[in-house]
Amino acid sequence: MAEKKFEKAMQRLEEIVQGLEEGDLSLEDSLKAFEEGMKLLKFCSNKLEEAEQKVTLLVKESDGKQAQVPFELEEEKNAE
Repeated sequence: MAEKKFEKAMQRLEEIVQGLEEGDLSLEDSLKAFEEGMKLLKFCSNKLEEAEQKVTLLVKESDGKQAQVPFELEEEKNAE
């Protein structure tokens, strides 16, 4: 369910950006749209941070302890 909210928030954020870029809104409507966009941006950023934390791999170290290792994309590995 959180994914649907994230997708809807991103879609709405894109609509707001498009509306602001077109420049057809009044100053008051532009400010309201900007404020809504900032709230959506914060929501989406938080959801992405949560997802990043969930995509953490547990790896057993040589002494048997577990360590958290951040997930790396193949592209990132190849870039190094």
